[in-house]
Amino acid sequence: MKTNYTFLLPVLVLVTMFSACDKPLPDPLDLADNDFELTGATKYIIAATPVGTSGIADYLLTAADLDQGKITTRGNGMEQEGSYRYYVSNKNRFFSLLYGQGNPGAVTSYKLDATGKLSKLTNFQTETMQVLAPAKDDIFTIKVPRSGNEFATMFRINARKYQIVGEQQANIVKLAGNGERAHFTCAVQTGDKIFIPYMSIKGEPRGGDTFGTKYPDSTWVAVYSYPELRFEKTIRDNRTSFIGNYFVNGMTVTDEGDIYAFSPAAATNNGKAVSTKPSAIVRINKGTTEFDRSYFFNVQQAAGGHHISGQTYVGKGLFILEMYPQPNSLDGEGKKFAVADVVNKTFKWVTGVPDNITSTTPNNYSPKDGKKAYIGITTASEGSYVYVFDAEIAVAKKGLQVEGGTITAINALNY
Repeated sequence: MKTNYTFLLPVLVLVTMFSACDKPLPDPLDLADNDFELTGATKYIIAATPVGTSGIADYLLTAADLDQGKITTRGNGMEQEGSYRYYVSNKNRFFSLLYGQGNPGAVTSYKLDATGKLSKLTNFQTETMQVLAPAKDDIFTIKVPRSGNEFATMFRINARKYQIVGEQQANIVKLAGNGERAHFTCAVQTGDKIFIPYMSIKGEPRGGDTFGTKYPDSTWVAVYSYPELRFEKTIRDNRTSFIGNYFVNGMTVTDEGDIYAFSPAAATNNGKAVSTKPSAIVRINKGTTEFDRSYFFNVQQAAGGHHISGQTYVGKGLFILEMYPQPNSLDGEGKKFAVADVVNKTFKWVTGVPDNITSTTPNNYSPKDGKKAYIGITTASEGSYVYVFDAEIAVAKKGLQVEGGTITAINALNY
């Protein structure tokens, strides 16, 4: 099949500023951040919002086992500040980032002490970020304006020094090059590059069709050097739509070093779904900065019309896919799950998942052993459980119960 690629003009000037600023981040708190000899043990960090509350921050709970048992938010856990939190870990540190909804954000970092107790390390104010990802020794973040200001700002926060060690701006209107704006969705670093997919949005002021687009059937990924954050190129495709989604990760590096990119085909214009291309997976091979034109996994076709909503990498080329519940639709509160082998392009629905799901966790945990993934699922009838997914047999079962809370994230640290 002949494929045409006619979206944007060649590389436009993005880089306007770089500063390796080494800005110290204040407020060391509970624990001196000293290394100690690890015991080989693991504790799991579960973020949960107390049931029956509105606008209340998550609590961070810890557990030694995700496969069984029960923990509770009642009189337990470490309360976060602010009601919208996003989480990432790197270098055996756990980071909680406040989304300020246009106001300044904040970053709080944690580690486990030698006894396995979760302790706070630092707390500092930052810009509100829309993208966050581990990258080498850093937490990489981007502040992306949805309208008005034409510049997105990237930050490298060293995950052990708690310092901003790099900063870069990108003109997102020039990057889009089509009269709209490039709105970054996620990022993944491998080797000396960081790949940052984006969706094209109108960026109309509040009350307008801010996230709508006239370009629903294109895929874009900006490629930067890392850690220098020098813009190198934009790579494009037209076999599916944009990668990831607003605050939804759509890219993962597998064991072999290849990047797999997941498109929900969820573009809209004036509130209506307008993508004509299928929800699918595309690939960037290890060591390259182009899409592999020989690879295309039409997940929507394999799933009988269902679109991808999210993904969790399990290892050995296997992913747990979260799928929209109705075929050929982006509507619906319930969710379905499937196992996808991206190398062999196979798809299998997961059994054992409840039907009446009210929420799931976008931030999940897997030991990347090619078998298990742990995903938080909440139902109106039974509350919140960590579900244990077995990717080898496409079966899920209840694991750890989180009493009195709605699970929002699952992570792990060693001590």
